[in-house]
Amino acid sequence: MSQEEHRREGRRVAPSRSAGSGGRRAAPSPERRAAPSPERRAAPSPERRAAPQQERRSAPRRRRRRGILGAWTVPVYLLFVVGVSALLAGVGWLWASDVLALNKPEQTAVVEVEEGDSVSDVATKLKDAGLIEYKFVFKLFCSLTHVSGLAGEEDAKITPGTYELNTDMDYRALVSSMGSSSASRMVTSVTIPEGMAQEQIFALLEEKGVSTVEQLEDTAANYDFKFSFLQGVLPLGDATRLEGYLFPDTYEFYMGEDPVNVLNKMILRFDEIFTEEMRADIEAAGHTIHEAVIIASMIEKETDGGDQAEIASVIYNRLDDPTSETAGFLNIDATILYATGGTTVDTAADTPYNTYTHTGLPPTPIASPGVDALRAAVYPEDTNYYFYALGDDGVHHFFSTSREQQNFIASQERYQNG
Repeated sequence: MSQEEHRREGRRVAPSRSAGSGGRRAAPSPERRAAPSPERRAAPSPERRAAPQQERRSAPRRRRRRGILGAWTVPVYLLFVVGVSALLAGVGWLWASDVLALNKPEQTAVVEVEEGDSVSDVATKLKDAGLIEYKFVFKLFCSLTHVSGLAGEEDAKITPGTYELNTDMDYRALVSSMGSSSASRMVTSVTIPEGMAQEQIFALLEEKGVSTVEQLEDTAANYDFKFSFLQGVLPLGDATRLEGYLFPDTYEFYMGEDPVNVLNKMILRFDEIFTEEMRADIEAAGHTIHEAVIIASMIEKETDGGDQAEIASVIYNRLDDPTSETAGFLNIDATILYATGGTTVDTAADTPYNTYTHTGLPPTPIASPGVDALRAAVYPEDTNYYFYALGDDGVHHFFSTSREQQNFIASQERYQNG
């Protein structure tokens, strides 16, 4: 090879520096940076590509291991679901049995619903009476059926009263049986005797379970009953304004009844007894209805016999003739006893009801007069009697002068011992 050929061969293949010499590789010539030919970039053979896949396939797969807890998870869960379902079904059945009054022992109880009782109060009373088992279920039932408010309120479905209930009643029947028109509401019969004062009437009504004295007094004082004969008699706020107008009779009342209804029933009876004709006649005689009721109440307390019209004549004669011996004083013992109580007449008692020291009529009636006393007050006998006294024979004797009266008293044994 000639020298020129050696130089050409040297330029074709540039020597590289040894890796260990720390030198830099020479930058390739433009010819060497050219893209390799397709032949030199041949794809790897199918055998080389398949090798990794075969290695991956041949590697053993790791299997998960289930512990004992994992094996029991599904059965335990199923058992829990079944248990809870059975428990809920059992509780639901107990609640449903209480709501529907199923399988309850026969029992009857009296339940008193008071004014202002809430649904919760009623539930407690029903529970205590053994009529329901679950108070909260009863309250939930009332909430869902729109039973709310306090007993006695205008829109409340539960009404104050005394009710006879039993365990055959489901929740709906219990609620309806405590309503104002319930057939389960207990009724009591009350007889108010003639001549009984308002205070005594209220005590009797409380004793019979109809209402309380406090409720009756409050109603009598403050409720404006729409009867013409009560207008202008006494102002609202005076608890005695109904004295004389609570007509004595036998009444059927609901136990725990609204006091307005109780009093209205007795006043309505007076309205029926004291007829329009009687009202016209007493006004024609120059007296008011209220004055007639006051006179009738004194007649009722002075006698229980057939001489009421004569007693009425004595009262009118004393009232209408202030120049007589009585000088306008009625001298009725019963008016003093009304104010002082007891049985001893104190003619010096300091009270406007003392008709020995005050002329004219007492401020109010002193009792509830019956029909005979009312008619006697409207239609008295026409006499000149100013005095009377009870004889040993048990009847009243009448006199025109006090001298005649005193002579008669002196002759009767009943007056001899003081």
